[in-house]
Amino acid sequence: MSERFYFFYMLFEDLPISKSIQRAVFEEGYTQPTPIQEQSIPIILAGRDLVGCAQTGTGKTAAFAIPIIHQLHRMVGSSNKAKVIRTLVITPTRELAVQIGQNFDCYGKYTNLTQLTIFGGVSQVPQVDVLRKGIDILIATPGRLLDLHKQGFVNLDHLHTLVLDEADQMLDMGFVNDVKKIVKLTPHNRQTLLFSATMPIAIRELAEMFLRDPASVSVTPVSSTAENVEQRVYFVDKTEKRNLLYHLIRNEKLSDVLVFTRTKHGADNVVKALRKRGVASEAIHGDKSQNARQRVLDAFKNKEVGVLVATDIAARGIDIDQLPYVINFDLPNIPETYVHRIGRTGRAGNGGIAISFCGKDEAPYWKDIMKLIKVDVTTISDHPYPWQEGSPTEEEKPQQNSNRSGGAHKSRKSAGSKQNKKRWY
Repeated sequence: MSERFYFFYMLFEDLPISKSIQRAVFEEGYTQPTPIQEQSIPIILAGRDLVGCAQTGTGKTAAFAIPIIHQLHRMVGSSNKAKVIRTLVITPTRELAVQIGQNFDCYGKYTNLTQLTIFGGVSQVPQVDVLRKGIDILIATPGRLLDLHKQGFVNLDHLHTLVLDEADQMLDMGFVNDVKKIVKLTPHNRQTLLFSATMPIAIRELAEMFLRDPASVSVTPVSSTAENVEQRVYFVDKTEKRNLLYHLIRNEKLSDVLVFTRTKHGADNVVKALRKRGVASEAIHGDKSQNARQRVLDAFKNKEVGVLVATDIAARGIDIDQLPYVINFDLPNIPETYVHRIGRTGRAGNGGIAISFCGKDEAPYWKDIMKLIKVDVTTISDHPYPWQEGSPTEEEKPQQNSNRSGGAHKSRKSAGSKQNKKRWY
C-alpha cells in the first residue's frame, strides 16, 4: 500500500471525463481540481482500489463521485432498462449522506443515472418505493442499509464500486462490525475506495482486509493548517469562557460562527447561555435526532442562526465554503482534531479566522497542538477574562511564536483576501 501517484498541475478539462460531466462541473464554475481529486480520479478511472487520506475541505467527495459517474455513464449509457445498484457509498451520518447525494445529483445531472440516499430516523416507506423502481447509485448509513437488506429491499449482487467514506469516523462511532457485514454482501470483484481524514492503525487494517493491492493517495498532511486561516489564542479563565464568547460575538460583530465544544452537554450549556443574552444559536450533536440535526444545519446555512455549537462528530456533516469563523471553546485533547476543526474555515480560497480559548487545565493540549502545527499563532492578551491569580505566568504559558497585545483584528490576513481561481469541491 506504499505506492503513490503524482501528477503535474492540470485543469479539469485535462481529465479524461465525459463531456456531460464536464458540462455539469463547468456550470458550477469549477476549473481546477484539488490535489486529492487530481491524484485520485485517474486511479479510480483505471479501475484500481484506492486508499485516500485528506483532511476536511479538500474535496474528497468529488474525488470519487466524478469518476464513478463517468464509469457508470459509460456502462449504463442512456438505457432505460431495469436499473440495479452498481455503486454503494457508505458514510456514518445522515448529514454526510445528504451532502454526498447532492454532489452526485450535481455532477450527474446530464446523465441518465439515478441515485438514492437512505438513512435512519425517518420513515423507510419513501426509500423503499424508490428502491423498488431501481437505482444506479445508493448512498447509505450503515444501520438503515443493513435493515433494508434484511427486509429484502436492497440487492448488492451487481455492485461495481464500494466507497467507504469517512472511515475513521465510522470507527469512532462503532460502525466497524456493520461495515464488515456490508462488505460481505458485495461481490469479490468489486472496486473498493476508502477515504479517511486520518489513517490510524485500525483504518490500515481495514484497508488490508477489504482492498486488493490499493493505490495510496495522501495530500495535505494532518499537521498542516491552511495558510489563509488566521489563528488566534486567548488564555482565558475556564469559568469565563462563556463571557468571552459573548464578548467577541457582540464586540467584533461575529456571525456565521461555528463553535466547538468537547461534550454534548457542554454544547447545550453554551447555547443556553448565548440565548439568555439574545444571541440566536443552536447546538448540533449526537443526542439530537437526525431530523433535528438537519433542521439546525439548514437554519445555520440559511443564516437564520448566527452561531452553531457542535461536537466534533456532529460537525463532520457541516460543509460550508464561506464559513468565516471557527471558535474552539474547548481545546481538543488530540492535536490532529484541532487541524480538522479549523479546516472548516478558509475553504475554496476564502479567508478565515480560527479562535481558540485555552484554560489553565488545557495548557498541555495547546502545547501539543503547537508542536504539531509549527505555525505562528497570535496571542490576544488584552481581553476582559484572562487567567486569574495563581495561574501560570506569561513565561509558564505554552510558548507562542507570535505574541501581540490588543483587541482582535478587524481585518483578515492578506492571504485570505487574494483572488484565487475557484476550486471544485
